Amino acid sequence: MAHRFFRTKSLEQLQAGADASGHSLRKNLGAFDLMMFGIGAIIGAGIFSSIGTAAAGNAADGRLAAGPSLVISILVVALICAFTALAYAELASMIPVSGSAYTYAYATLGELMAWIIGWDLLLEYAISNVAIAISWGDYARSFLASVFHIDIPGWLGMDPRSALKLADGAADLDLGAKLHALAQARAGLADGAKIFAHWDVLSAAPLVGGFPFTINLLAVFITVAVTWLCYIGIKESARANSAMVVVKVAILFAVVALGIPFIDSDNWHPFVPHGLGGIQAGAAIIFFAFIGFDAVSTTAEECRNPARDLPRGILGSLVFCTFVYAAVALVVTGMIHYTRLGGIADPLAYIFTEHHMAALAGVISFGAVIATTAALLVYQVGQPRIIMSMSRDGLLGPWLGAVHPRYKTPGNATIVTGLLVAVPAALLNIDEVVELANIGTLFAFVIVCLAVLILRRRRPEAPRKFRMPYAWVVAPLGVAGCVWIARGLPAVTWYRFFGWLAIGLVIYAAFGARRSRLGAATN
Repeated sequence: MAHRFFRTKSLEQLQAGADASGHSLRKNLGAFDLMMFGIGAIIGAGIFSSIGTAAAGNAADGRLAAGPSLVISILVVALICAFTALAYAELASMIPVSGSAYTYAYATLGELMAWIIGWDLLLEYAISNVAIAISWGDYARSFLASVFHIDIPGWLGMDPRSALKLADGAADLDLGAKLHALAQARAGLADGAKIFAHWDVLSAAPLVGGFPFTINLLAVFITVAVTWLCYIGIKESARANSAMVVVKVAILFAVVALGIPFIDSDNWHPFVPHGLGGIQAGAAIIFFAFIGFDAVSTTAEECRNPARDLPRGILGSLVFCTFVYAAVALVVTGMIHYTRLGGIADPLAYIFTEHHMAALAGVISFGAVIATTAALLVYQVGQPRIIMSMSRDGLLGPWLGAVHPRYKTPGNATIVTGLLVAVPAALLNIDEVVELANIGTLFAFVIVCLAVLILRRRRPEAPRKFRMPYAWVVAPLGVAGCVWIARGLPAVTWYRFFGWLAIGLVIYAAFGARRSRLGAATN
C-alpha cells in the first residue's frame, strides 16, 4: 500500500507519455515568447492594486504597514522567487514536459505527492485567475465610466458576498432582519433605506427570493473571452500576450518617469515604520504580484528548444519585473505618504489624480485592464496543461487529456478551466481568494526546490542543459524563504488550505489511486 503512494515516474517515462500519439502539442514558442509570457503573468493586478495595501497595511486585521520599505519587501520576495526560479529552470531543462511542479514531484517524491501538488496547482492557478478576473471587472467598470461615460449597473459588477458586505449599517442584523429592512426600503420607508450604506446598488438589483441578486458579469465576460483565445491556439495566445505586455510595460515606465518630479523625500520618513514585521507583511501581500513566472514551465512541450529557452524565459521575466516593481514602489511611496494608500483599490490612478493629472489616471486604469487581461491569459494557458498531464497519468479522467485535433491545444481541459474560473469569479469576493492563491504557490515552490536536490542525488548523470548554481545552498534558501513569507499569512488562510488538501486526498483515494497508469504498469 505505502509503495503505491511513493512510486515515481522516470524521466524517460515522462517524456514517452508526452510523445504518445494523440497527446502531442504544437511546438510554436521561442525564448522571446516565453519571456513575454512570464512578464504577462507577473505584471498583472498585483502591481496595480495590491501595492497600496502592502504599503499601508490594514489595522482592522492587524496587518502591519510596510511603508516606503515596501521596496525592500519587493527585493526580498524577488530574491526568494529567484531561488525558486533557478530550480524551475533546471527542472524544465531536464523534463521538457507540461505539468510544471506536478510533473517534477512525480519524478522525485512519488505519486501521492504529485497528486497533492497537482491539486495544489489547481488552487494556485484557478484561484489566482478568479482574483484577476474580479480585478479586471473592477478596473474595466471604472475605465468605462471615467473615459467613455458608460455606466455598468453596480449589481452586474458585484458578487453576492460583496453585496451583503455593502449593507454596512446592517452588519449586526441577522438575515431575517436584513430582509425586513430591505422590504421597508423598497416600500419607500426611510428607516429601511438608511440601514444600507450602498442603497443605490441594492435598490437597482432584481430580487431573487426576497433578496437583491448581484453577479460579477464583467469577470465572467473576460474569462470566457480569454478561454476562447486559449482554446484556439498557443501561438495566437502568445501574440495577444506580447502585444498587451508592450502596452502595460510602457504605461508603468510612464508612471515612473512622470512621477519622479513629484517625489517628496519627506514621504520616505520613516522608511521602515514597523521594522522587519512590516517588511514581512508587505512581502506576504506583494508576493501575489510575483506569481506567474512558474507558468512558463507549463508550456515546455510547446517550446522549439525547451532546454535553452525555458530558463531564459523564466529568469529573464523575473529579473525584468523586479526592476519595474522596485521603481514603481519608490515612486508611489515618494509621491504620497503611505498612510493615505489604505483601502484604495487603484492606488496608481489615485496618486496621479491627487497630483491633478486625471488624464494620466485614466491611462493607468486602461493599463490595469490590459495588465490583468494578459495575466489572466497566461494562467488560462497554464492550468489546462497541468490538468492534461494529470489525465495522461490516469489521475483524472481521460476526457480531460484530449488534444484538439485542429488547434493542438488541450481543448477539453481548457473549457473546464474556464468554468472553474468563471463561476467563482461571478460569486466570490476578491479578499477571499488572493491569500489562498499565495499559499498554494508557496507550497509548490517548496516542492520544486526539494525536487532539484532529490534528482541531484537520484539521477546525477541525467542531462542538465541548465544547472542551478550552488544547489545545496540556494534550494534550501528557497524553501526557507517561502516558509518565511507563508508565516505572514493569516491563520484562516492556512485552515482553508488544509481543508482544500483534505478534499483532494479524498478524491485521490476514491479515483486517482485506482486509475493510475503507473500503478497499472507496475502491478
